[in-house]
Amino acid sequence: MSELINNSKYRKDKLKELILKLHEGESADEVRKKLIESLKNIPYGEVVEVEQELIQEGLPESEVLKLCDIHGSVLEGNVDLSGAKYIPEGHPVDVFKKENIELKRVAVKAKGLLQALSQVGKDEFEKYIFALQGIFNELMDVDKHYQRKEYLVFPYLEKNEITGPPKVMWGKHDEIREQLKGCIEILKSPELKTEDLEESLELVFLPAIQGLVDMVQKEEEILFPMAMDLLTVEDWYNIHKQTLEFGFTLYDPQVDWKPEGMTEETSETNVSGDGTIQLPSGSFTAKEIMAILNTIPADMTFVDKDDKVKYFTQGKERIFARSRSIINRDVRLCHPPGSTHIVEKIVEDFKSGRASHAPFWIQMKGKFVKIEYFALRDENGEYLGTLEYSQDLTENRALKGEQRILSYGEPKKE
Repeated sequence: MSELINNSKYRKDKLKELILKLHEGESADEVRKKLIESLKNIPYGEVVEVEQELIQEGLPESEVLKLCDIHGSVLEGNVDLSGAKYIPEGHPVDVFKKENIELKRVAVKAKGLLQALSQVGKDEFEKYIFALQGIFNELMDVDKHYQRKEYLVFPYLEKNEITGPPKVMWGKHDEIREQLKGCIEILKSPELKTEDLEESLELVFLPAIQGLVDMVQKEEEILFPMAMDLLTVEDWYNIHKQTLEFGFTLYDPQVDWKPEGMTEETSETNVSGDGTIQLPSGSFTAKEIMAILNTIPADMTFVDKDDKVKYFTQGKERIFARSRSIINRDVRLCHPPGSTHIVEKIVEDFKSGRASHAPFWIQMKGKFVKIEYFALRDENGEYLGTLEYSQDLTENRALKGEQRILSYGEPKKE
């Protein structure tokens, strides 16, 4: 029998048989028991091959999607990862895995807060809902994680003739997105009561959290090890270079991964010629414009016309902390729930043309800070996005008289 256990065809046939038993209605616990008895551990690549074969043999993708969670729970802990490749720090898969750590952390926090619902008094309910809104806004950040898989990783898998599993996984992504959106819509309801939230726990909130956590398992045990085997270093470098177009999820990578021997010429790039950016009033390189923007004594954040954060300056003395995990995130999700309505009003008025400038000023940690929002429009008046401009004016407010003599020190105050 041992020679059969070590045979790939035998393992795949047995796994397929067990998955079909789930399809026929056999309990997951029984199937898991049989799996452990007959296979103990199955290599991650064979799990993918079985899913692909089931689709090719006529099992509808929608049915494989339904079975995905069940057979995922059956396989949990029973997938052999001993042959998985080493993942360097900063590699796209390393980033995915670090994001998963943060997603699981927030998921645990969300679950704990939901379980405490029965202990929340009426006078604390509004504060409790704000806390939940913040947590589910963070979980919704998983959309960037999923988009990077869908638009950067899956195409390379498809080039390697792995088509079925990515389709199934994309279907699960959409399901989780809709569940999380449903949670956020419920939490935003002005009429929400404790009993409404209680009724929604088992229907919407807990399935959304569980779906997200289950997807982490599928990625770590099956998708990532398989992708590491199939994709070349150049494939991964191309993925790495395009990652910022989508943004990071709850994590800002500390290492900019660049494999040895890889050059700009050997990878896909959007920079042409010598990298010069030509504008009507002059030109500069990307390196020069980055230095200019980071030298201006203010924090600037650009939000595009679709309300996604696309860029922020990285000056030495920031007023408000920013990390690259906000890139491509909806601007509404980057603010505390209590101020979301203000952000929505500004964006709405800028888009409609009712306003183009919204100034605020606050006292913060002994500093006088001015925060301004500007509508960005092209020569035809078409809305392009919003610029947030924040500046510490404490020193400027204290200036008096004039300074006409060259001095490299601080301006004198009277």
